[in-house]
Amino acid sequence: MPVHLHWFLPTSGDSRDVVGAGHAVADPLAGSLRTPGVHAVRDVPREPDVEYLAQVARAAEQLGFEAVLTPTGTWCEDAWLVTAALTRETTRLKFLVAFRPGLISPTLAAQMAATYQRLSRGRLLLNVVTGGDVAEQRRFGDWLDHDQRYERTAEFLRILRGAWDGPFDHEGPHYRVAGATVSRPPVPVPPLFFGGASPIAQRVAAEHVDTYLTWGEPPAAVAERIARVRELAAGFGRTLTFGIRLHVITRDTAAQAWAEADRLLAAMDPRVVAAAQERMRTADSEGQRRMAALHGGRRDGLEISPNLWAGYGLVRGGAGTALVGSHEQVADRIEEYHALGLDHFILSGQPHLEEAYWFGEGVRPVLAARGLLPGTAPAVPPSAGALAATSAS
Repeated sequence: MPVHLHWFLPTSGDSRDVVGAGHAVADPLAGSLRTPGVHAVRDVPREPDVEYLAQVARAAEQLGFEAVLTPTGTWCEDAWLVTAALTRETTRLKFLVAFRPGLISPTLAAQMAATYQRLSRGRLLLNVVTGGDVAEQRRFGDWLDHDQRYERTAEFLRILRGAWDGPFDHEGPHYRVAGATVSRPPVPVPPLFFGGASPIAQRVAAEHVDTYLTWGEPPAAVAERIARVRELAAGFGRTLTFGIRLHVITRDTAAQAWAEADRLLAAMDPRVVAAAQERMRTADSEGQRRMAALHGGRRDGLEISPNLWAGYGLVRGGAGTALVGSHEQVADRIEEYHALGLDHFILSGQPHLEEAYWFGEGVRPVLAARGLLPGTAPAVPPSAGALAATSAS
């Protein structure tokens, strides 16, 4: 399969520094969680209003990204509402809408998705987020433990798909429905994206979703995860596609890119780093623990694999690593991950508007010249750097 490139909508706000809000990490600037005298971003952050988000969405569409991921959580604007508004600001761009299955009826979610597909003319993708932060889950009234949440997600996805083909009956520990259906099935059926590093999360993915997502770990760790989920899926008679969530800092030269990474790191207040790390230690997410282990809270030695930088994870929950380097080097790393079996690359950068252009005008043409994007044929042989790195991994 070719490489499918996706971007990110910063619905918790944007900045020229790393924004720590979102993905179950408390924003030190937010309400009662404010730490006196501590600032996570510059004094002029960009508010996530519809005008700015429309700029990002239109830029992503113009630059050839297929879709944009819209996150979910306390510190984000509602993903369904934001993206529905942005369908009127774009024409081809798809929206990967993140939502938490425990906070909405599966039949209602099936109805919402079907309506969204009709109104957007088929531009909805769904990102199922089970949730990994206890405080965040309880804030929304969800008191289940880690494994119970994933068991509920499995039931939810059975009902969701059943309602699209309905009527569908189900009785289980978490849901009981009779005749779940929608007035008209969605066309096309929205692909289901899903991530989770724990064994139970991998089993849910293998049985129920279309694309399994991982956060950006070194290639050897990613290859091991893909192999495990692929084996589990085969046990259910299924085949999945795979994707990865990464930030990106790409410039004309490697020196320029690493200088930008150094600038982002220098702007991180040590108190904010300490507060973020303390909060993330309470998460019961296996993926979050793996992200934290990549940097261990330190501010040096953050290049954990060639061109893979763990600095984002010092203040930001969720995806905590970035590809850093020249356009050719970033393309090399994408090619390397693609060779492992990853087809979907969900990327972001600070700020999201400008970094979309750096990537879209710098890296995307390199990938196209290598024949890695849909509808392209290689104009040059695969890069020696990517092949060597893949062999080494």
